[in-house]
Amino acid sequence: MQISVIIPIYNEEENIDLLYKRLTGVLHDLKLTYELIFVNDGSKDKSLQLIKNLIKQDTEVKYIDFSRNFGHQIAVTAGLDRAIGETIVIIDADLQDPPELIADMYAKIKEGYEVVYARRKKREGESRMKKFTANAFYRILSRITDVDIPVDTGDFRIMDRRIVDELKKMPEQHKFLRGQISWIGFRQTYVEYDRDERHAGNTGYTYRKMLRFALDGITGFSDFPLKIVTFLGISVTGFSFLVLVYVLLSRFIWEDYAPGWASLMLSILFIGGVQMIAIGIIGEYLSRMNSNLRQRPLYIVRESNIGK
Repeated sequence: MQISVIIPIYNEEENIDLLYKRLTGVLHDLKLTYELIFVNDGSKDKSLQLIKNLIKQDTEVKYIDFSRNFGHQIAVTAGLDRAIGETIVIIDADLQDPPELIADMYAKIKEGYEVVYARRKKREGESRMKKFTANAFYRILSRITDVDIPVDTGDFRIMDRRIVDELKKMPEQHKFLRGQISWIGFRQTYVEYDRDERHAGNTGYTYRKMLRFALDGITGFSDFPLKIVTFLGISVTGFSFLVLVYVLLSRFIWEDYAPGWASLMLSILFIGGVQMIAIGIIGEYLSRMNSNLRQRPLYIVRESNIGK
């Protein structure tokens, strides 16, 4: 098997047939033996039935059906666990990432690169808020981590089998695959493209899921938030000491001390707020450690036509 294509699916019934036609067209032009692995991540529409219809006409179409929705990164991970190709492609089903770009990315692999990712020049069909938050997140992440995570990229990429084998050794419950792939290293490059707007349907990435995804990326690849907590602790301690000196001087030296609740309340609220922020940040790290210690399976498969 020369190439495996992994497609996470969540309510994509309007896109599956067109995606299949465009993917197979590219792969036939490249004259590659292939497998298409659709990972149904708890879809509530007819996505799974459409995938099963494709299997009747193409034996190279494979599928994994989850018992419930486990999330995009876990769906991709399941595909990586079952893929057998020498090279592996990750692509979403919404057709914002053009399947035709796989030809250029595969050419880079043949030049000797182990990872080729698609970097966006433009992003059509997305709100200004989503573009702003995405740009801000990746640029902040690049500054606070030691890993060179490329900006303006998603999960659309092609990888050598060796990269996938290394990914399988990473047991994290909270996956941030683009960060893990960057952390692995080897020779990586990119191909630029203009990202289209979604072909049909609605995105499953709500702002809530985007925030959770951002937290997974930051806590998985940076201890900078913990350093902020330490800095805040030192700053608050210094501030409290100065207030203490001022109170003592006012009471015993200047003798203009006027007792009141305003300064007391301000100090309590300020210190309490910093403590709550610190506890929240530490809690995020502890929560992720707890998830890994439980060692639950990342996903549960309801049915599949791929052997274990």
